[in-house]
Amino acid sequence: MDLLLFVCVVFLAYANGANDNFKGVATLFGSGVSRYRGALLWGTAATLLGSLLAVFLARGLLAAFSAKGLVPEAVTTVPDFAIAVAFAAAATVMLAVRLGLPISTTHALVGALVGAGWFASPAGVDLARLWHGFFLPLLVSPLLAILAAVSLYPMLRYARRAFGIHRETCVCIGREVVVAFPEGAAVGAEAALAHAVTLPSVHMGARPTCAERYVGRVVGIEWQRVVEVLHYLSAGAVSFARGVNDTPKMAAILLLSGAVGAQGGVTLVGVAIAVGALLSARRVAQTMAHRITRMNPGQGLVANLVTSSLVLGASALGMPVSTTHISCGALFGIGTITGRGRWTTIGAIALAWAITLPVSAALGAVAYWSLGRF
Repeated sequence: MDLLLFVCVVFLAYANGANDNFKGVATLFGSGVSRYRGALLWGTAATLLGSLLAVFLARGLLAAFSAKGLVPEAVTTVPDFAIAVAFAAAATVMLAVRLGLPISTTHALVGALVGAGWFASPAGVDLARLWHGFFLPLLVSPLLAILAAVSLYPMLRYARRAFGIHRETCVCIGREVVVAFPEGAAVGAEAALAHAVTLPSVHMGARPTCAERYVGRVVGIEWQRVVEVLHYLSAGAVSFARGVNDTPKMAAILLLSGAVGAQGGVTLVGVAIAVGALLSARRVAQTMAHRITRMNPGQGLVANLVTSSLVLGASALGMPVSTTHISCGALFGIGTITGRGRWTTIGAIALAWAITLPVSAALGAVAYWSLGRF
């Protein structure tokens, strides 16, 4: 049973990396500050660091997701319970990965805990603790992120304009030489009939050389450079916060078996998250970076500042908020305030969030029942 639990937790951590790891750096990719591979490596490194330090920074989450107090302690010591929870949450998250939808691993874990716990002990699930300790933070966190992004972005935009910083988008205008052949002439011996025609041309430059940039200086420093550095730092902070916040939740399942200690559990989970990110993150990355809203570097920076502040604060308080809900909520807020939000995609993501918990709960109950049959 210990081996099966080990495999299921690694599967869950891999799925988490594939679905969640790019969320911290999605704005780097979406705003054109970084290419996909560079953003992925930066986010994975910061997440791994957060994972390794989680045992010191987020002990409250290790306790919260051990399920003690949510279901009877006698249930948490049953090996089938931990296996069912890990499998159900992993299967739910991997389904979302295949669909390219960013969902909450936290939400999937809570659903799996409830489903398996209810099947094991229908009268033993503490509904009051479930509401106050799990559901309420998960429901409130995206709303806080939306409100923070909608409030912060106009203030920073006003400050930028007050300092005389403005945005420029370059358009390449010039003349292009086009080789013309007489109508019906073949390219060969008749090529001598060709003549050159010079025509005006207008086109957007390639992203590395021609993109929207901030022009101006603050205390002698180019504002564009300041935005880029802060953007990378904030993206790293979001990824680090995600590692701190998410890793203990999965490591807590391993602790139920007593097979590994806290440090060993978070290290194993952190490595599996990194592997999942490097191999399977692209589908969710495209959704987060390009399908929720168009953004420039400044807007991406605001979204990351909101996300990192809320997630790190929640981790310090031991509150099981969802990094997904907060990061997506910040992007929803940016899309709302700029009028660039793609509401079809936002609606699909919201629907996926709504069904995450019931799907994982059903899978948890079925998995627990199935394990009891063998």
